[in-house]
Amino acid sequence: MSESTRPWGRYEILQESPDHKVKCIWVTPGKRLSYQRHERRAEHWFIVAGSARITLNGVESMVVAGDSVDINISDLHRIENIGDTDVIFIEVQTGSYFGEDDIERIEDDYGR
Repeated sequence: MSESTRPWGRYEILQESPDHKVKCIWVTPGKRLSYQRHERRAEHWFIVAGSARITLNGVESMVVAGDSVDINISDLHRIENIGDTDVIFIEVQTGSYFGEDDIERIEDDYGR
């Protein structure tokens, strides 16, 4: 398992194979990921802890522990921690490629 720190929190890769990748992602209170899309993978998010605002193709919704979100290839998406504890979610990626360079950032709080 490998862990990476980001300006919004961190993630740990739990499993990798040619046809999927599984991550555990922690988002720090008040932080959010970039508004982004992927051309070669879809994602399924299962919220484990915390409360978050999800933006999916311009539509905002609230999620809490036990909720899940399906993100299709090319969908614009973002998660934002709106609570005072970490948002933790499991991300299951499926598709043909899972590299971090398959991210098109539309908006980013951290200048990436």
